[in-house]
Amino acid sequence: MTTIVKATDAAHFLSLVPRMFGFTPRHSVVVVPFADGRSVGGMRVDLPPGRDVDAVAATLVGMVCRVDGADAFMLVVYDDVDSTTFSAGGRLAKAFRSRGDACGLRVMDALHVGPTRWRSSLDPAIGGDLADLPTPGGEDPPPDGDQRSGAELLPASPERVAQVASAAHELMRAMRVLMGAPADDGDRPDHGCRIDPAALAATVLLDDLPLFFDGCAADPTDAPAGTTNRAHHPDVPEAYAQAALLWCLDRPSLRDIALATWLGGLEVGDRAVEGQLLWQDGEDYPSELAQRMWGEGTRPDADRLLAALQACRNAAGVAPEESRPGALAACAWLSWALGRLTHAEIYARAACEIEPEHGLATIMLTFVAAGHLPDWAFHR
Repeated sequence: MTTIVKATDAAHFLSLVPRMFGFTPRHSVVVVPFADGRSVGGMRVDLPPGRDVDAVAATLVGMVCRVDGADAFMLVVYDDVDSTTFSAGGRLAKAFRSRGDACGLRVMDALHVGPTRWRSSLDPAIGGDLADLPTPGGEDPPPDGDQRSGAELLPASPERVAQVASAAHELMRAMRVLMGAPADDGDRPDHGCRIDPAALAATVLLDDLPLFFDGCAADPTDAPAGTTNRAHHPDVPEAYAQAALLWCLDRPSLRDIALATWLGGLEVGDRAVEGQLLWQDGEDYPSELAQRMWGEGTRPDADRLLAALQACRNAAGVAPEESRPGALAACAWLSWALGRLTHAEIYARAACEIEPEHGLATIMLTFVAAGHLPDWAFHR
């Protein structure tokens, strides 16, 4: 929500929209709020059926009202046809102008974009071919892909998935031994049953969960591709680190500690650990932590959330199917926290396809259906 663009006219503005979002919207309604003549981010939803036009206008204009200092907005409708009647864009333009007037917001323009041409719905004399749109400042071409791009899990070989599954099994054996239980099926280490040293090393990650999760939010540019970015424990084999992360994300109490750590760092993660212990003892979970998890408070560090999202995507990509829902739900929450409702829906649905009643995934789907974004998305 903080991207600022400067546009000299409608064509220039339209050429900037894909760069603002990082993708080219398809079959979408885009609203860009302005404050004192400067854009302050953007919002996108799927193009609605005709009967839902008023509801979409009410929802998006209501979101604009929440943006600090917003006094106007631009509307862009991305459709599948180069219509000369602008029926879809015209209906939406009318609905948005009506809602904007009611809220004291000025509609600066309402643009309609088809496969090859664009036009202003407010002044049909303004428009032209998409191929003729300017390239701002000689920049590179607009980003490839649409709003769904980038949510795919990284492909993993069957061998890699088998490695992580084996690491998860060995990690569980090591934890059972450390807790004084038999390693496997009645076998005990003192009877000659060997425990994988790498699994024992990986249990160290679980000694300090906030430290482990904080490592997952390290700068991904400093870590090899496909890793959990575990900056604080580089000596643990990657398959075991990913198995440990999957194990944690599959347990709601530990997953919540991860999300809190990614939001606020080690200190907040430590408070989340204390909060979970209090809750297990029958006391209330700290309200300030719960409110933060549901999107209240100051804007978190987007780079940390992006790094954590990459770590969770990497882990989900190498996990056996039955071990994926927790990581996918974490991906959904992190995408939501970053304002990416479309990606949040993709990950949450993938989790529910494996585990239909998954708690966090179903909550994320509820948020998406309601168009609910974290409060920090509306503040600069």
